[in-house]
Amino acid sequence: MSEDVIVRRGMGLSARLLLLTLLAVMAAEILIFLPSVANFREKWLMDRLEAAQIVALAAEDSPTGELSPMLQNDILNAARVRAVAIKRDIRRLIAQDKMPTRISAVYDLRDASTFALIRDAVLVYFHGPDESIRVIGQPEFGNAQFVEIVVDEAPLRSAMITFGLNILALSIVISLFAAGLVYLALNWLLVQPMMRMVRSMEDYATSPEDTSRIIAPSKRTDEIGFAERELAKMQGELSQALTQKNRLASLGLAVSKINHDLRNMLANAQLISDRFALVDDPTVQRFAPKLINALDRAVHLCTSTLKFGKAEEAAPQRTTFDLRPLVEEIADQLGLPASGPSALGHGGVGWSVDIESDIFVHADREQLYRVLSNLVRNAAQVVSGLSDDARRELEGRVDVSAEIGPGQDATGASATGVLIHIRDTGPGFPLKAREHLFEAFQGSARKGGTGLGLAIADELVRVHGGRIRLCEEDTAMIGSDGVSINGQTRGAHFEVFLPERTALEDETGGSEPSL
Repeated sequence: MSEDVIVRRGMGLSARLLLLTLLAVMAAEILIFLPSVANFREKWLMDRLEAAQIVALAAEDSPTGELSPMLQNDILNAARVRAVAIKRDIRRLIAQDKMPTRISAVYDLRDASTFALIRDAVLVYFHGPDESIRVIGQPEFGNAQFVEIVVDEAPLRSAMITFGLNILALSIVISLFAAGLVYLALNWLLVQPMMRMVRSMEDYATSPEDTSRIIAPSKRTDEIGFAERELAKMQGELSQALTQKNRLASLGLAVSKINHDLRNMLANAQLISDRFALVDDPTVQRFAPKLINALDRAVHLCTSTLKFGKAEEAAPQRTTFDLRPLVEEIADQLGLPASGPSALGHGGVGWSVDIESDIFVHADREQLYRVLSNLVRNAAQVVSGLSDDARRELEGRVDVSAEIGPGQDATGASATGVLIHIRDTGPGFPLKAREHLFEAFQGSARKGGTGLGLAIADELVRVHGGRIRLCEEDTAMIGSDGVSINGQTRGAHFEVFLPERTALEDETGGSEPSL
């Protein structure tokens, strides 16, 4: 038997609420019962004392100062007491019947506390049926100091049992009535809405991708309404995430197939490119090594990118190298011209490099090549995509510079390292693209783009312990209508920070920090 079936066959929330309400009301009735029964006992005894005082007054008004035996017996039976005594100046026995052999307890009602009255009332239920007690009380009238009686406890015990049973019956009726009202109220306000949410979650769990199964929140403004809205929000986000996950899974399968075929094509291209080295043409000899390097880099990337169905970047193999030749190599691969203020490359893109020859970085050269290549390629594509008039108006160009200075590493801590700046004078960055800038398939600013370039660059920089960011203070922001929001057009400015080589890296051979 499944756990779910066991839970469903147990006591439900409604039944538990009803039971707990009954117990709570019964507990409250018990707290009321104790002072009630104490008050009943005190009143019963006070009635006996008032009757005894009447007996004393009758005796004092008689000519002899005493009652006849027959009248005395009748009055004592009517008052239901065994003996009566009163004290004015001296204590005087007014009347007595056949006295009990033993007085089990003496109670003085003149200065009894509430706790003492409750305690004595409860003890009555545990006394024997043939016990007698002596009671002292304050007279209700006259100038006597106190009235004292001896009374059998059996009538008191019998009256208190009857009173207790009546209270119990009344308590049960009140408990059932109150519990029913509380049950109906809680069932309407809490249980039914909660069961609605539970049914919605069960229905949603059968097919999370189906957005029609998302709960429709009510218009309640209390905690239940808040919970319904949060549940609907969570279900909506989960459905969207599952849809995207399925899309990415399908895309990953397609990429795996493409990767397999692409590696074969690149291997054939490698074989062909190797023959270029045998050609004596100077132009061929100039470009053949670059073509071979590009193919080798592509084959290596295809071989190491996909592992076990997901993209995994290899750990960086750090070396120390000059940064400027790497940037110039990227420009050469992308068809950008030699650095100069008026140099124009493929697509009419201007290009300049402002990096001193003494700036070295400690990083994986191939991975840093991919980072800067993605950033420079994106900038060049944005500028080359402009019309001739717009490119002339914006002076479309890409500038790369570097410096050594302070920055923030992958953990957000301050550090010293190399700051690489990639700037373009394109139209700017759309607001929508900024919200998911470094997320795959969401951060593209170009129509038809996937946003993978920035996501890959961000991942590679982070495994180096560095950080990549869009410098918003130096980047134009444009709205959906294509109009600049900040009133200026300064293109985009990305900053890549790579921390300098640490003592720990020197000891471990350059292993990357754990992120």
